[in-house]
Amino acid sequence: MKINGAEVKGPAEEVLVLPRPTAEDLVFRAIAVTDMTEFEAMCPEPKPKAMLVAGGWKKSLDNPEYIQAVGDHGVLRFAWILLKSLEPSNIEWDTVERNKPSTWCNWDADMKAAGLSQTEVNHVVNCVASANALNEQKLEAARANFLRGLERASVNSSSPSSEPPSTPSGEAASDSESDPQE
Repeated sequence: MKINGAEVKGPAEEVLVLPRPTAEDLVFRAIAVTDMTEFEAMCPEPKPKAMLVAGGWKKSLDNPEYIQAVGDHGVLRFAWILLKSLEPSNIEWDTVERNKPSTWCNWDADMKAAGLSQTEVNHVVNCVASANALNEQKLEAARANFLRGLERASVNSSSPSSEPPSTPSGEAASDSESDPQE
């Protein structure tokens, strides 16, 4: 796909580097998740139970089991997005298995077991969130970059940037008082 002649090249990406004094710095690359099909196939959205009431069937949205299932589904969705976003980082998880949703929430414990502090884990989460979201700061930076590009294009244009004070054929057209068709 192209927009204004420029090819769209993949999802947004964020990079986080956590310093390590005695080893290589830790580099986390997070990309935006653009397709939830895989998650939806592995973890379908919970459905509320229906009850037969006067007038027909009614979904029981206030059922505590359904409310818990929706909450659990949201936690799994967040864990999957985090794991999917961090795939370019080539993390070898200790207890997380890609095809076992029951292990996805272990990402936090695995990071802490590897020696990351809670603050560092929070930075990783923020990096993933930033890759998967737009904020006013990103939009403003994109607008400024776009406007700089327009400004450079106008400077490099071959068209004159101002009108000449006079023309070689005589007086300026705006100074002429006679109508040529008279």
